[in-house]
Amino acid sequence: MNDKKFPIPVKAVTLDLDGTLLDTVSDLTAAVNLLFGKLGRQALDEALVRTFVGKGIANLVKRSLAAGTNGAPDAALFDRALPMYMDCYESVNGERTTIYPGVREGLNALKTAALPLACVTNKSERFTLPLLKRTGLADYFKVVVAGDTLPKRKPDPLPLTHACAQLGVAPRDMLMIGDSLNDAQAARAAGCPVFCVSYGYNEGRDVRDLDVDAIVATIFEATRLIVKS
Repeated sequence: MNDKKFPIPVKAVTLDLDGTLLDTVSDLTAAVNLLFGKLGRQALDEALVRTFVGKGIANLVKRSLAAGTNGAPDAALFDRALPMYMDCYESVNGERTTIYPGVREGLNALKTAALPLACVTNKSERFTLPLLKRTGLADYFKVVVAGDTLPKRKPDPLPLTHACAQLGVAPRDMLMIGDSLNDAQAARAAGCPVFCVSYGYNEGRDVRDLDVDAIVATIFEATRLIVKS
């Protein structure tokens, strides 16, 4: 963790979606098990699926198919299963998703501070926009960068530098708040300060091992460590 002086002056804030704003694992698990029902496989536990989240749906499907086997799934099976999973997930998207404690309070505090907000996620736009709308969070964000908006996704810095350009701020002036190694690496590569929430996914790894400027218990707590510049 870097030695930063607080509060950090910023001109905008970007937030990750899954594991940062929303706990989507129950929906993702339900979709996996709908897929497995179609494939004649046994259901997976939510605790296991939780460790597969963080690098996009393709990775989630690949790791789910590999669970309980001796390696990566057959390429033909993966190619068949991925679009099936997309349809399964679309059918349950948002049904079991919950907003983490402190998210609404944090977003309202950022809005009151007149800090423009972006949501940058590796989730496809097909699922991101309906989910933000269904959970009532869509109106907070001036910019949404989904996993298929650009040629590259986090941990590549492109989604963050793109969000900076859209918001008209330099990377050093935009705080990234996420929950995973992807977020930390993308922010560092882009030149953004970065906080990580203490909950979330991070593929089952300890967030205290990440190179971040602060670890916060809630989004609202994060707002106390920054000031509009």
